[in-house]
Amino acid sequence: MENIVIIGNGIAGVTAARHIRKLSDKRIIIISAETDYFFSRTALMYVYMGHMKFEHIQPYENWFWEKNGIELVRGYVTQVDTPNKQVLVDGSRAFHYDKLIIATGSKPNKFGWPGQDLHGVQGLYSKQDLDLLEINAPNKEACKRAVIVGGGLIGIELAEMLRSRDIPVTFLVRETSFWNGVLPEGESQLINEHIREHHIDLQLATNLVEIIPDENGKVKAVTTDKGDTIACDMVGLTAGVTPNIDFLKASGIELGRGVKVNRYLETNVADVYAIGDCAEQHEAIGNRRPIEAVWYTGRMMGETVAQTICGNRIEYRPGHWFNSAKFLDIEYQTYGWVFGERGKKEFEQHFHWRDDKENLCVTIAFHKETKLFLGINTFGIRMRHEIFDRWLTEQRDVEYVMEHLADANFDPEFYADYEHKIVSKFNSDFGKSIKSKKKSIKRIFQIS
Repeated sequence: MENIVIIGNGIAGVTAARHIRKLSDKRIIIISAETDYFFSRTALMYVYMGHMKFEHIQPYENWFWEKNGIELVRGYVTQVDTPNKQVLVDGSRAFHYDKLIIATGSKPNKFGWPGQDLHGVQGLYSKQDLDLLEINAPNKEACKRAVIVGGGLIGIELAEMLRSRDIPVTFLVRETSFWNGVLPEGESQLINEHIREHHIDLQLATNLVEIIPDENGKVKAVTTDKGDTIACDMVGLTAGVTPNIDFLKASGIELGRGVKVNRYLETNVADVYAIGDCAEQHEAIGNRRPIEAVWYTGRMMGETVAQTICGNRIEYRPGHWFNSAKFLDIEYQTYGWVFGERGKKEFEQHFHWRDDKENLCVTIAFHKETKLFLGINTFGIRMRHEIFDRWLTEQRDVEYVMEHLADANFDPEFYADYEHKIVSKFNSDFGKSIKSKKKSIKRIFQIS
């Protein structure tokens, strides 16, 4: 029987295991040091906030794995011996493989800051990080102030978590506006305001210089490049993540920032594959980054590699870019490409609408000359993925999108409609007379 060994039990590795089992009777072994069972990483924040218990974010019952013939091994892979097709766990246990899938995910970035390894300093990625947060910031009495370093999605999640326990938060963001390397100016400004409305001390264009210890080796303050010293009991390092691949350096597997793979998710070593956050495409796919730390791409890679291992060798094709997140109370969706000011293409033009009363805005990107629809960002208004995916595939122009925008609305019944306001501003900005089509899709109460 062919042995399939998967290193990592995140969404990519577990999806690969499930689909290999659907397609075959191969022996499947998943090795992970993080937890006994797969859990939803994106839901970790809700455990700390008290909305869920940890067992609630485990999608499968504990009996699922044995019933489906998926063996689980708890331990660290310390070596991958590719000539002998073995992986060594905790320096002692050896597992033979016929096919190996590396799905080890990421680890929080550290940039050599003095004091970055002190007690009270941590990231937010793993189950161990969640457990550590309960030690470092259990309540506002034990943690009188926390400092978060890094202005991305993980940083704002951590800020929301800490504020849910009334812990004061200072948020150090090196950019001049929150996440403006990704978001256009109007959207970034909206999030700046929203963060401050939640009583978070947002300090823009500010860099961490040093984390200062007390006499017991625990963090007591940080200093910034503005010359400030901020007393704190906890520091969250959320300045991005890096593929977790250090254990592969002597394996003969080609590494860059991640594990180098081709379009079939194959490495340079026969029968070895890499998927998820740790995989790096030799050449980026379209506008996508060579490494994508996104939940749904990990799932898609797992499905793709399972097909290949089971005899149907197929290319990884992620399709049109999309993503979603929450900025505190504001839901965010993006479909296609809407670049921030630094990444904006020469041919790219933006239309931006923001409501004058509520935290709602929409930005649509289109080609200046051809008017081809390129992408949309929405804040506070839910839109239908399948509609925008189809319009991008059909290469619709921006005027068609504006006319039919109501068809894409995904807000529950009885929510206010904003399409007429959006289209009216578009007409005003560009001298058009487009009429917004009335909704053709029946809307019902929905939970997403």
